Amino acid sequence: MAGSPRCPLCARPVSSRPENRAWPFCSERCLLVDLGKWLGEEYRVPAERAGDADVRTAGGEDGAA
Repeated sequence: MAGSPRCPLCARPVSSRPENRAWPFCSERCLLVDLGKWLGEEYRVPAERAGDADVRTAGGEDGAA
């Protein structure tokens, strides 16, 4: 059986959803810190840029045409 859920930022125990508007965080502070990291681009979703695939397919591995 898994333990109680923990805050992804500070690892404190997290209250259930009905009692905690900041779910899955332990507090609004942790929620806002996480939002700030996304907005400040500290977190990024790995992906190729839009033009990268076109250059690779048109010019081979090194991108030369």
